[in-house]
Amino acid sequence: MSARDLGMGNVAGSTSAKVAGARLLSLPGIGPWTVAYVQARALGDPDTFLPTDLGVRRALRCVDQRAGAGAAHELAQRWRPWRSYALHHLWASLDAPVPTEVSK
Repeated sequence: MSARDLGMGNVAGSTSAKVAGARLLSLPGIGPWTVAYVQARALGDPDTFLPTDLGVRRALRCVDQRAGAGAAHELAQRWRPWRSYALHHLWASLDAPVPTEVSK
């Protein structure tokens, strides 16, 4: 099934991420995490956040933030309307080496 089959037209085109998300949610097996991921990555929505994502929660723990889904959602409100960018930074931070010793 393609984006055109779902009535979403050109996925990166004129259909809003919210409308596309609602249509995707109507499909069996597609849940909120998948919809948010598609909105951020494929549809270019700059304000999508995945507070239940384990990578996000791990990254937040690394910077001493509360890492539960509710706490992540609350923290992300400060990043509106650019939460997708924060999401990418959090994921990228997981690839950064973690210092094991403090430099003097």
